[in-house]
Amino acid sequence: MNDNTNQALYSIDKANYLPTFNRIPLAFSRGEGARLWDVEGKEYIDALAGIAVCNLGHCHPRVVKAVQEQAQQLMHISNFFVSKPQVVLGQKLLDISGLDRVFFSNSGAESVEGAMKIARKYAYTNGRGGEIISMIGSFHGRTLATIATGKERMQRGFGPMPSGFKKVEFNNIEAIRNAISQKTAAIILEPIQGEGGIRLAKPCYLRALRELCDRENIVLIFDEIQCGIGRTGEFFAKDHYEVQPDIMTLAKGLGNGLPIGAILSNEKVSTTMEYGDHGTTFGGNPVACAAGVATFEVLKEEEVLRQASRKGFWLKEMIEEKLGNHPKLKQIRGLGLMIGVEFDFETKPLVIRMIEHGVIANATATNVLRLLPPLLISFEELEQVVDVMVQSIEELETEN
Repeated sequence: MNDNTNQALYSIDKANYLPTFNRIPLAFSRGEGARLWDVEGKEYIDALAGIAVCNLGHCHPRVVKAVQEQAQQLMHISNFFVSKPQVVLGQKLLDISGLDRVFFSNSGAESVEGAMKIARKYAYTNGRGGEIISMIGSFHGRTLATIATGKERMQRGFGPMPSGFKKVEFNNIEAIRNAISQKTAAIILEPIQGEGGIRLAKPCYLRALRELCDRENIVLIFDEIQCGIGRTGEFFAKDHYEVQPDIMTLAKGLGNGLPIGAILSNEKVSTTMEYGDHGTTFGGNPVACAAGVATFEVLKEEEVLRQASRKGFWLKEMIEEKLGNHPKLKQIRGLGLMIGVEFDFETKPLVIRMIEHGVIANATATNVLRLLPPLLISFEELEQVVDVMVQSIEELETEN
């Protein structure tokens, strides 16, 4: 059997893997920059970047070099000890974020779980309850606690849900004011909802949240797992709003492809944590942290943030120019290269057709086309993404 075709590998995977992903029958074997190649040699432009993970593109040479060199020296030691890559990355993140403490995890969901533990410990120490308020349309992960913060369809079949969670309308400060009580430990939100359809928090809303949390001694958590690490044209999305959270969660783009997450917190909430309150075996792994250091340095030294901002503005303008009068286009929104194009039709068929034409994108929130390309993608490649999107829409309309 030839197992080096897309269909063969897809079939083996379907027979073996837990059926949690509705995978597209493509098996990629190589990536470089904003390009991917499948096992049959077909080339694609990647406008998804592993869902905002490969922010510097696939196999950026400086990240590859850092990983290779670290893997030759030291791969794992446990968190009973200190490694230089972990120390260096932690210091860089604290310096640029303005927060005071760091904890490394392996994923976004782990970072959110840890953030909620810190918030609850702070609340407990100050005589408050442990309730966490999240936003309708949010996505914070797929562990039991993180699905308790999110969509009900993700909770189906996994009850009973952990207690102490409440959801309110996004961008509605009155809903928050009506929901808080002495039981409230924390409010968690994404400054830009990713899975929710690239929906941006209003600046006045985040400022009002900060003031409310200060007044009521409630912990404010920003989930920047998807919108952080340069994705929006600033290192963190919070920097657009000039609002500082008490805790911030990171992952995805932090290692440019290697699994690493982080929790950043201020000293006020951090001081309530004690030895043994939290832990991890693999979090802060030297190889993953070396990738993070290299990613950080490229972002700073190669003007990647400026590029993301310029290219994101240009991409929205290009989509508007070519699709602005389309009757089924509802809205183009986003910051930097975190773009959502909302239509009045389901976008999954559009994604499939774009893949057939060699462009990888994503459908989210039913009718939103999500574009999260590498920040170093070229203008020429972005133009091809838009051209393929327009062509695919025209073809689907003709067929229907």
